[in-house]
Amino acid sequence: MSRPLQRGVAGVRTPDSKSKDKLEKEDWDNRISSSDHSPLSPFRLHFADNNSHSKYGINENGFASDPFIVGTPRSRVKLMLLLMKFSLVFIVVLALTGSFWWTMSISSSSRGHIYHGYRRLQEKLVSDLVDISELSRGPSKFKELESCSEELENFVPCFNVSENLALGSTDGNEFDRQCSREIRQYCLVLPPVNYKIPLHWPTGRDVIWNANVKITAEEVLSSGTLTKRMMMLDEEQISFRSASHMFDGIEDYSHQIAEMMGLRNESYFIQAGVRTILDIGCGYGSFGAHLFHSQLLTMCIANYEPSGSQVQLTLERGLPAMIASFTSKQLPYPSLSFDMLHCAWCGIDWDKKDGTLLIEADRLLKPGGYFAWTSPLIKSRNKEDQKRWKLVQDFTENLCFELLSQQDATVVWKKTSKKSCYSSRKSSSAPPLCGKGHDVETPYYRDLQNCIGGTQSSRWIPIEKKERWPSRANLNKNELAVYGLQPDEFAEDSESWRTAVRNYWSLLSPLIFSDHPKRPGEEDPPPPYNMFRNVLDMNAHFGGFNSALLQARKSVWVMNVVPVSGLNYLPLIHDRGFVGVLHDWCEAFPTYPRTYDLVHAAGLLSLETSQPRRCTMLDVFIEIDRVLRPEGWVIIRDTVPLIESARALITELKWEARVIEIESDNDQRLLISQKPFHKKQAS
Repeated sequence: MSRPLQRGVAGVRTPDSKSKDKLEKEDWDNRISSSDHSPLSPFRLHFADNNSHSKYGINENGFASDPFIVGTPRSRVKLMLLLMKFSLVFIVVLALTGSFWWTMSISSSSRGHIYHGYRRLQEKLVSDLVDISELSRGPSKFKELESCSEELENFVPCFNVSENLALGSTDGNEFDRQCSREIRQYCLVLPPVNYKIPLHWPTGRDVIWNANVKITAEEVLSSGTLTKRMMMLDEEQISFRSASHMFDGIEDYSHQIAEMMGLRNESYFIQAGVRTILDIGCGYGSFGAHLFHSQLLTMCIANYEPSGSQVQLTLERGLPAMIASFTSKQLPYPSLSFDMLHCAWCGIDWDKKDGTLLIEADRLLKPGGYFAWTSPLIKSRNKEDQKRWKLVQDFTENLCFELLSQQDATVVWKKTSKKSCYSSRKSSSAPPLCGKGHDVETPYYRDLQNCIGGTQSSRWIPIEKKERWPSRANLNKNELAVYGLQPDEFAEDSESWRTAVRNYWSLLSPLIFSDHPKRPGEEDPPPPYNMFRNVLDMNAHFGGFNSALLQARKSVWVMNVVPVSGLNYLPLIHDRGFVGVLHDWCEAFPTYPRTYDLVHAAGLLSLETSQPRRCTMLDVFIEIDRVLRPEGWVIIRDTVPLIESARALITELKWEARVIEIESDNDQRLLISQKPFHKKQAS
C-alpha cells in the first residue's frame, strides 16, 4: 500500500522537519537492508544514488513519494521489462494449457478436416513451387507458342544422323539417340498440308493416307523387301491389301516359322507360350499385323529414318512400334522381356562387335523363348558369307541356344530353359555370366555388355511354365511376391482401373459422338469403339490401365511407359504380356509426330514435380502435343493444384478442355482435353 502523504510548507525547512526526515531516512534504510534477506530480494528495486530529496521519498514539491514508485527513468524501464517478462510467461503457460485440453477434446471428424486442410496447404505449396519454377526456367511460357517450320513436320528430337556422322560416329552408331546435345524446340509441330485423320481400326491397318507419312512413290516401287512389295500406291492412299498372291507371302512365312517351331500353324503360338514378339527392323509391320489375329502382340523397332520410315508407317497402321537402334546401346527394356525375337532382312550383322548384339538379343529373350532370323547370309554359297554364318552358329551355341530348324534363308533357335546349361559349356571363348551388381533391370540406353544377363533374376521362368494368354495378365501369388506385392493389393489396383475406364468412357462417349455422329446405315458400332487405337500411358505403374482397356474389349494397344524417376515396375508389365519401355520425360519420346490417339497421365505430374527438375511442365506438354494426333485426346489425373497448372498449359497449346471432374474420394481431379486439328495452308 502507499504511505500517507506528509504535507508541509514548500521550500521551508524547520528543525522538526529535519529530525523527522532523519527518522524517515533511517526507517527506509532499515526496510531496504531487511529486504536483502527477504524471498523477493532478487527482484528488489535499486534506486539511483544521488543527493536529491527524491532519494528519501520526498519530491521537489515537498510531497513524500510512494516507496514503490521508482523515481528515475532507468528504474522505470527495468520495472516495465520485469512486468513484461512475467506477463509473457503467464501467457505462454495459459496458451499451452489451453492447447493441450483442446487437442485432447478434438473429435476424429475434426482431425479429418484438419488433415485435409493440411493436404491442401501442401498441394498449394507444390503448385506455388511449380509456378515459381516455370517462371525461372521457362521464359517462353508467357510468349505465344509459334508453329515449327515446315521442315520439322516429321521432327524427332535426339536423333540427328547427319550430325552424328559429322562428329565421327560410324559402324551404325550414327543412329544412336543423343539427347544431351539436343536444343529444345519451343514450337508446335503442325501436320503436313494434306494431312487427313487416319481411318478407323481395323480399316486403317490396311489402308493409310499417303500424305500422312514421309514416303514417296519411288521409295515404294524401288524397295525390294517383302513388306514393301506388298504395298500398293494410288494418288492418295497406300494399301496393304492385294488380290495378288504377293500379300499371301506373310501368311506363308508365318506358317513356315510355326512349323519350324514344331507347331501346326501360327495360331498355336499362344499354346507354345508366345504372346509378345520383338520385331527388329520390321519393315512396315506386316508380320505383326498378320499375327494380331492370333492375339499376339508384336513390337516393331527400327532405326530413325529421315524418310520412308518403317516405324512411322507401322504406327500409322495402328500397330505397336518405336524408334530403337540395335547397334551400340542396350534397348530400354528389362531383361527377359519377350517370348520371341524376329529379324527378317533386318540388316543387323549378328557376327559383328564380338557377339555383343547376340548377347543383347539373349538378354531380351525369356527362358525357353524363340529367335527367328531370315537372311540371305544363311543360304549364301559365298565363302566369306559362310564363314560369317559359322561364327553366328558357334556363338549362339555358347549362349545355350538350341538350333531347332533351318529352311532356306530362315533359321529358328530356342533359348535354354535351364541355368545349368551355362555351367556345362565347354568352349573357353563362351561369354561369362553377369554378376549380380551388373545384371540390373533398368538398362536405360547403357552400353552393350559382353556378359550374359538375366540369369541372376528371380524372374527366370520358362515360357512353357507360364500361364497362357489371357490368363497370363493376372499374375499369381508367387509371381507378385517377386515384386513385393500382395494379391489383395494387386486386385485392388485392377478394380480401381476398371472403374476408371468405365468413367472415362462414360465421359468420352457423348463428346466423341457429338463430334462424329453415327449416320444411318453405318455398320461400325457407335463411337468411341474404334476412335482410339494407339494409346500412350505415360505413368503405367502396374499396367492396370492397359489391362482394364482389354477387359472392357477396347480395340487398342497400349505403350506402357515407366518413368525413370519412379519405381520400376516395367518387368511386371512385360510379365503380364504387355509391352512398354523405360523413359525420362525430360527427354523426347522415341517416336515420330502424330502417332498416338490417346495420351493418359495418371499421377505423372506429382511424380515429376517431386523430383529434382531438369525441365519444366511446359517441356513435357510440348512433347505430348508432338506425339498426339490431331483431334487426339489427353486424360490427366492428378492433384487439384497440379491440374490447375495443367489447364494453364493446355491454354498455351490451344487445346480444348472438354471435361474437368473432381474425384472426391481421393482429392484428385480429372482433366480431359482434345487437341484441335490445325490445318496448314499450302504455300
